[in-house]
Amino acid sequence: MNAQDYFEGKKWTVMGLGLLGRGLGDTKYVASQGAEVLVTDLKTEEQLATSLEELKSFSNITYTLGEHRLEDFRGRDFILKAAGIPLDSKYIQEARDTGAEIKMSASLFTELAGIPITGVTGTRGKSTVTYMIEAIYKETGKKYVLGGNVRGVSTLALLPDATPAHTGLFELDSWQLQGFGEAEISPSVAVFTNLYRDHMNYYHDDMDVYLEDKAQIFLHQKPADVLVVGTQVAGLIQEKYGDRIRSQIVIAGEEDFPTDWKLLIPGAHNRYNAGLALATARAQGIPDEVSRKALESFPGAPGRLELVRTVEGVRFYNDTNSTTPIATIAALRGVSEVGNGTPKVGEKNSSGTNTILIMGGADKGLDMSELLAEIPETVKRVILLAGSGTERIREELPNAEVFENLAMAFADARAHADSGDVILFSPAFASFGMFTNEYDRGDQFTALVTGM
Repeated sequence: MNAQDYFEGKKWTVMGLGLLGRGLGDTKYVASQGAEVLVTDLKTEEQLATSLEELKSFSNITYTLGEHRLEDFRGRDFILKAAGIPLDSKYIQEARDTGAEIKMSASLFTELAGIPITGVTGTRGKSTVTYMIEAIYKETGKKYVLGGNVRGVSTLALLPDATPAHTGLFELDSWQLQGFGEAEISPSVAVFTNLYRDHMNYYHDDMDVYLEDKAQIFLHQKPADVLVVGTQVAGLIQEKYGDRIRSQIVIAGEEDFPTDWKLLIPGAHNRYNAGLALATARAQGIPDEVSRKALESFPGAPGRLELVRTVEGVRFYNDTNSTTPIATIAALRGVSEVGNGTPKVGEKNSSGTNTILIMGGADKGLDMSELLAEIPETVKRVILLAGSGTERIREELPNAEVFENLAMAFADARAHADSGDVILFSPAFASFGMFTNEYDRGDQFTALVTGM
């Protein structure tokens, strides 16, 4: 399909400009194709100043900022919806009722580009698996475009770069997969890592609705397509969706990662991730020797148990993308392995007591009991950042100090660290309030480490 013909002269409302770059890139692209664009965002002009500055040359963009208005969703041809718009949004319903089509960036790219897509979802590990697959693609020389839930990348704006020789490689969260469900399409190769409770404040504590959004990654696949599913969630998916799955199923996990292959990044969860990436490569005919070279040299994904620096024997890990308790547990067990041998699955070794944990933030309504039980066994000192989630667990951690900013928390961690210790920034909560987003949170931590 000629993309310009799709956009030119059409009335588009872009719902959510934001500051991460994805909405900005989408808006630029749609406007550059000759659409009549109306941008609406709950953030104010002042808050969006950096994004608006980059759009000032476009005469075909108008704005409603600091609010949404029902009239901006009437009489439109298309709505380009950002991730995280409420399920019961009255504005999206108004658009539907008045004949507009609802689109999202990654799924619209898939509709228009007409190239194979490898999509990765799951509650945890989707970023790491995506970047592992990218490393394998690079090693093969395969042409690809990387998008979806990738920092600063507008997937829609990748359309000019996508030739018939390319594959799209997308990390897809549950919100972006709503767009695939809307379009009734799925990636030709789908990877589903695992499923844990997350975003329950958004999904009103309904795991079935959360899973249904995630399941759009495979529900519209064809018989020749492939679904690579992690062992943690395979049984549930087959139980709930067995009669609706039309693609070929490959089940993979840690046991599929060869024991004589070695990763640079620690943790049983990363061997699990590598097993999924390897299975995905095999499903696409990529030789194991290529995958081995790529995976054994893989340095890790930014903000996912990322070793930023070692200073005077203290290792500093940025794990800002751990926004759930299960992710922080995996990080605690992962760093305990480094330099102390690899425990068997499910075991913890005593070296975990050299970890200083910085955690805390905004509440997502998740059960913290398992993490709270883990902390006394694996953490030397816990330091809390203020937030609604922190308030909920504060009484369970009476010896933990609470700080109003990251710099103060970081200074406290350094003051209590000895050579051989680990300072692990793995919040277990969302970033709202103290930070613009989880990327800003991770950037601030990394800046403190590199600025020592």
